[in-house]
Amino acid sequence: MALPQVVLPTYELEIPSSGKKIKYRPFVVKEEKLLLIALETEDEKEIERAVKQLLKGCIQSRVKVEEMPIFDLEYIFLQIRSVSVGEDIEMMVTCQDDGETRVRYRLNLSEVEVTKPEGHDPKIMLNDDLGIIMKYPSWNDFIKTSIMNKPPTAEGVVEIIAGCIDQIFDAEDVYDSSTTSKKEFIEFVEGLTNKQFEKIQEFFEKTPRLEHKFTVKNPNTGEPSEFVITGLANFFG
Repeated sequence: MALPQVVLPTYELEIPSSGKKIKYRPFVVKEEKLLLIALETEDEKEIERAVKQLLKGCIQSRVKVEEMPIFDLEYIFLQIRSVSVGEDIEMMVTCQDDGETRVRYRLNLSEVEVTKPEGHDPKIMLNDDLGIIMKYPSWNDFIKTSIMNKPPTAEGVVEIIAGCIDQIFDAEDVYDSSTTSKKEFIEFVEGLTNKQFEKIQEFFEKTPRLEHKFTVKNPNTGEPSEFVITGLANFFG
């Protein structure tokens, strides 16, 4: 006699960048096990394969995860994780007024949102005639920084920036990412002045991101402390 099949619940979320609604289900033990084994290997290709398999298995709507910006991927992964293993995460924070007292805070993952800073513009003018159009970090950066929690090296930062350039334009021509190599974009970034480079860094500082703000009171002094959590890795305790 065949064993009964487990019927998994289905949930719905809104993709932050587009507003499109998609359906998803929790991940199962087999999918989580494959991801944990891949993470233990620290092999980027294995981890990428496991994460892609998990996301494509859990997302019940037609989407191309490889083309999504990193903040969409982080949000979707967080929501899948919350319905799979629980919405509540307990963490300890240090009160800011005395720098010593530790307070327990219970975070509900369903309250975490993607914030979109005001004044964020993908068009950056480097001088009066030269400018670039940026796009957001996506799949490869999601695997490295969000899942593997590896901060980029100085060389890696340049590569990330070059990979996020959609167009370079001046008074006469437009140089598109579809017809320009990443190597050429890297050389372009390396040839910028510090002030021009800072303008691009500001774009990344103002990109939409997972964020949660909360306040706790010091039980000894009664003074409040405000905290802001950002980045997928920081929502796991």
